[in-house]
Amino acid sequence: MAHAAPAHQATEVAQLAEFVASADHRNMSDAAREELKKRILDSIGVAIGALDGKPIGYIRTHQEDFGGNPLCTLIGGGKTAPDRAAFYNGALVRYLDFMDSYLAKGETCHQSDNLGAVLAAAEYANQDGDVLLSALAVAYQVQGRLCDVAPVRAKGFDHTVQGAYAVAAGVARALGLDAVKTANAIAISGTSNNALRVTRTGALSHWKGLAYPHTAFIGTHAAFLAYRGITGPAEVFEGNKGFKEAIAGPFEIDWRKEDLENVRKSIIKRYNAEIHSQSSIEGAIELQAAKGFNGSDIERLDIEIFDVAYHIIGGGEEGDKTIIRNKEEADHSLQYMVAVALLDGNVLPAQYEQERIVRADVQDLLHRVKVRPKQEYTDRFPGEVVTTLTFTLKDGSQHRITKTDYEGFHTRPMGWETVIAKFTGLATPFTSEKVRDQIVDAVRNLEHIRVSELTAILADLKA
Repeated sequence: MAHAAPAHQATEVAQLAEFVASADHRNMSDAAREELKKRILDSIGVAIGALDGKPIGYIRTHQEDFGGNPLCTLIGGGKTAPDRAAFYNGALVRYLDFMDSYLAKGETCHQSDNLGAVLAAAEYANQDGDVLLSALAVAYQVQGRLCDVAPVRAKGFDHTVQGAYAVAAGVARALGLDAVKTANAIAISGTSNNALRVTRTGALSHWKGLAYPHTAFIGTHAAFLAYRGITGPAEVFEGNKGFKEAIAGPFEIDWRKEDLENVRKSIIKRYNAEIHSQSSIEGAIELQAAKGFNGSDIERLDIEIFDVAYHIIGGGEEGDKTIIRNKEEADHSLQYMVAVALLDGNVLPAQYEQERIVRADVQDLLHRVKVRPKQEYTDRFPGEVVTTLTFTLKDGSQHRITKTDYEGFHTRPMGWETVIAKFTGLATPFTSEKVRDQIVDAVRNLEHIRVSELTAILADLKA
């Protein structure tokens, strides 16, 4: 059972709030700061690339119908209230499932999910790029560390649960709230955002891509309530029926010893595919190129992989992954993603067009892919993401490849050239070359501009 802190001891959320309120990106290593900027550019590119997504259109209609005081910029044009901007821009970052990821032993999350909310709050408060970097760095740190020590997936809750604390922390820092108001913001958001994992199991819906944007919407709202003076449960972590007792179980983080380096452990995706699939996709494409076979030559593909990948995308505890009818199911099926990579040579947004998903060639090949977990590979996760692919061809020959990482994994970080190339590929259909150059320049020089300068560019992508 959880126990309240003694009267003379600060509550755990108060200790976290002291860390958040004092967070400063200038205390980060140069390497961590550069990695954070890469993730901002990557997230903006992914967001722009999602502008024509069907659910994005639904949300845009919803925003226009309900309105909102025009205080914060929507990527692609228009303005609305901060919490609604957090939701819309967050949905853009999340929809393609091409954003960054973080792997903990018992949890997976996407820390770039916080960008929409932090950007809106920083714009609202007329902050400079220094504050934006500090606020986003703290959101990355809080979310990553909570995923490390307080995983909730096995208990039936979604990774957005830890995100509720992270997004409120990032927004509070972007608004410049003091430690008391920051604690209230985090407490309100954490208490009210405990989502179910069913979001990502069985038949998948649009909500898979909108669950965190909704958390960002509520977390931003919570931070603004705290900004006005509303208080939240001071013992949200350790109290009677608080987070530890009701959901996570016991854990400890000494926030006085935390830094802002967690971003260096996050991963930029090379392929538009669920994060646990990346090493398998890279391995499949490499081996195919080396041996010269094509998709129609394959009789069977056996994939051995760590258990998290098997359970989430391979057909384990989160459901059959060979029934693929839409984007949401396709981008969480290892069988589909590897099959379409072998047929098309890549996995990008085009591979999730409805016509591509239902085509006979990929529907046939994905049923020839068999996935099973391997304990040795599970034991090596998350330091390594080991997978072995064994191809049996119709002529009876076999070919095998084992991968332990991939480009973008923290052991093989993506360089600026690759990040910019990915950004360019995603943004080109929606932007002018001049705007793309301006975005890259603004992100690489965030310390020297105001946030409003960046959002002005994002508001007029064809300028």
